[in-house]
Amino acid sequence: MIPQTTNSNQLVFLLVLLVLFSPLAIDIYLPALPVIAEQFAVDITSVQDTVTWFMVTLGLGQLLAGPLADRFGRRPVALGGVVIYGLCSLLAYLSQSIDMLLATRLLQGFGACATSVAAFASVRDCFGAARSGRMISYLNGAICFIPAMAPVLGSWLTAEFGWRSNFSFMAGFAVLGWGIVMLLYKETRPENTYVDGRMLSLSRYWSVLAEPKFLYHAILCMLSMAVILAYVTSAPAWLMTGLGLDMSQFTFWFGINAVLNIIACFLAPKMMDKLGTRKTLTTGLLVIIGSGLLMLALRPFASPWAYMLPVFCSSIGYACVLGSAAGRALAPFGDRAGTAAALLGLFQMSGAGLMVSLTQRAGLSAPMLLAMQMLLLLPGLMILWSKYGCRWHQADIIAD
Repeated sequence: MIPQTTNSNQLVFLLVLLVLFSPLAIDIYLPALPVIAEQFAVDITSVQDTVTWFMVTLGLGQLLAGPLADRFGRRPVALGGVVIYGLCSLLAYLSQSIDMLLATRLLQGFGACATSVAAFASVRDCFGAARSGRMISYLNGAICFIPAMAPVLGSWLTAEFGWRSNFSFMAGFAVLGWGIVMLLYKETRPENTYVDGRMLSLSRYWSVLAEPKFLYHAILCMLSMAVILAYVTSAPAWLMTGLGLDMSQFTFWFGINAVLNIIACFLAPKMMDKLGTRKTLTTGLLVIIGSGLLMLALRPFASPWAYMLPVFCSSIGYACVLGSAAGRALAPFGDRAGTAAALLGLFQMSGAGLMVSLTQRAGLSAPMLLAMQMLLLLPGLMILWSKYGCRWHQADIIAD
């Protein structure tokens, strides 16, 4: 139930604002990746690391942010995260080497993770186990406006003011966001929240990790996120350098995928309402795996459509997988929502970041890298069809 001190529409607005920090930090400067590589005289993989390393700390920092949110509340964690995010944006603007840029991006991920933990813990606080998965899908749909609009803004900023202006924009957004959160965000932490005096107590995490349902669904979130991350980090170099597209053409293809993602994320909750989470999850996994096979089939065609068509399909599958899997992962932990959300973020962000960073060093082409990431979800589908998957979604099966 939403706290009496908080208007429901206002709360949704604030949750969207809090989760916007992460995608903004990723998507706005994607068109500038080749420019940054040229200015610092490094290979494109080093510049792609500014995205994947951000993702690693975006997840890793949640191991601390989650318990802090459970002990001190969602609001102070969110406010502190915005401050870290803004300061690191300024340091990134001032970076004089790729090493300094990488270091500031690592630190910026810690700030963004705090805002994400606060937001998703508030989802579990206010919308309960049954509605949290649907709310997560709606939030993902809302934040998909960032991939649609941020590269357009980033292209303009880079062309008019240079790549550093992307980070000054992030700093300005942090100042505005801090003021809004300070004025409007009310505490949502339930009174029965489990609190341990030891912030990094292993028992706090093991109590969540010991739940097989959590592990399975968190790994699905990680693998599906790896597909998206492999796409957003590899697409600028593949489309602009490999296939010769300019910034506006890249933004066009990137924007189409973002619009499809928005539509898919808003439709996924309706699918869960009508079909249940198990059938929605099955559909999403089948679509992503099919997208990997399609990518392999179209690999001989050196054309933007041959690369983007499987990406379009996988984005639809991603929306189905993330909404249903994330809700199922968090469902058993009403009294430890912050810690559970933190561990889910660790799997989804740090796990995906490490996977993509390592596989990018294998020398695979962008289509092959994406196809491999998509096909890694095949074992997850097999488990879902097993007796264990049936047990974890028993309510859906009984309803059928």
